Amino acid sequence: MKIKTVEGPIITGKASQYPKASQPEFMFAGRSNVGKSSLINSLLHRRNIAYTSGKPGKTQTINFYWINESFYLVDVPGYGYAKISKAKREAFGEMIEHYMHERETLRHVFLLVDLRHTPTEDDALMVDYLEHLNRPYTILATKADKISKNKRIKHIKHIRQTLDLPEDVFVYPYSSQTHESRDAVLAFMESFIK
Repeated sequence: MKIKTVEGPIITGKASQYPKASQPEFMFAGRSNVGKSSLINSLLHRRNIAYTSGKPGKTQTINFYWINESFYLVDVPGYGYAKISKAKREAFGEMIEHYMHERETLRHVFLLVDLRHTPTEDDALMVDYLEHLNRPYTILATKADKISKNKRIKHIKHIRQTLDLPEDVFVYPYSSQTHESRDAVLAFMESFIK
């Protein structure tokens, strides 16, 4: 799939502001500082469509990007950032939970984890919640360019074991620098659209 047009984001803080549409949606989630904005920019082949920052926790809304006039890419707030207030963390959690639970047009969730590190307890909770909701999901292991190719199998195996992933859940090593796995992820999304 080629990315021809990108519109947005539509910035929302509550369900009443979500786009009123029946087109498929793909959610991108992960802990703060996992490289979500960089991955979205890489995937969409745009430099700064998703705002990147040295400070984690910048995304504080659910942002909808209208892609190729056929589907939405949905960027949700990162979780697990300790320097925001407990009340705000809980509000983010409720906003994401409500979106995942209620949104009928949500086709697939891409959960980002850092390939270099052991997944966090928050990552495991997100996987458990996706399993509970019976939402299909894929793991995108970011910052893959930081790990040599001969060590990746070990790191991916460690991610699978830590998160207790079912065999049918894919784990893609992704690099926003080299765009590794970009074509595979876009093809995967396209299979849901068709």
